[in-house]
Amino acid sequence: MIEVKHLYKAFEDRTVLSDINATFEDGKTNLIIGQSGSGKTVLMKNLVGLFTPTSGEILYDGRDFVKMTKHQKVMMRREMGMIFQSAALFDSLSVLENVMFPLDMFSNMTLRDRQRRAQECLDRVNLSDAGSKYPGEISGGMQKRVAIARAIVMNPKYLFCDEPNSGLDPKTSLVIDQLLHGITHEFGITTIINTHDMNSVLGIGENIIFISKGKKGWEGNSEGVMSSTNEDLNDLVFASELFKKVKAAAL
Repeated sequence: MIEVKHLYKAFEDRTVLSDINATFEDGKTNLIIGQSGSGKTVLMKNLVGLFTPTSGEILYDGRDFVKMTKHQKVMMRREMGMIFQSAALFDSLSVLENVMFPLDMFSNMTLRDRQRRAQECLDRVNLSDAGSKYPGEISGGMQKRVAIARAIVMNPKYLFCDEPNSGLDPKTSLVIDQLLHGITHEFGITTIINTHDMNSVLGIGENIIFISKGKKGWEGNSEGVMSSTNEDLNDLVFASELFKKVKAAAL
């Protein structure tokens, strides 16, 4: 579990995040949503240590990430898996080698064991036969699945996903959503997804944090979104006519 307490982040004289309090739960898909410029990306970067909060606490199972030494943060990041907006694969490495990369860097496993573990993760994302291919030889959706396999290869406690459905068609996005949701429950991971995809919000949003103008504007789940009276949240989620019809049908 990750707890954020009274988190503030300012850049010079501009406050981007103001008094954010949130809990991201184990074994759930926790979503951060908000309009562009709302501060949700800044929140994610504070959580993983790319930014340092101006004040406040970020507790990983009770451990304050903000107060850790540089070495402690490096060790802490070994408990994290990350999926970037672009798959961020190495073009010169095969799919299997891409998945093995964190093991090559941070584990003491033998080559055979690293290969076995990487293949297990490829099997889990339904890419059993793709190991010998290169990123340029597979589709964008398959690349995202490789990125998921690489993110879980070290058995992380915490999984961070920055716009994992970016650039994907709706059908492929659904596949990625279900993979992330399934892996989260299967391994009891604390998964945090920064997303604009409203299909993800309604489909896998077990715990949703809505950031509006640098503050937490709403917190709930996908069912709560349907009945929310928060105007800013409704403007974001039900901006399209299709989603307006979905909400109208649910009420």
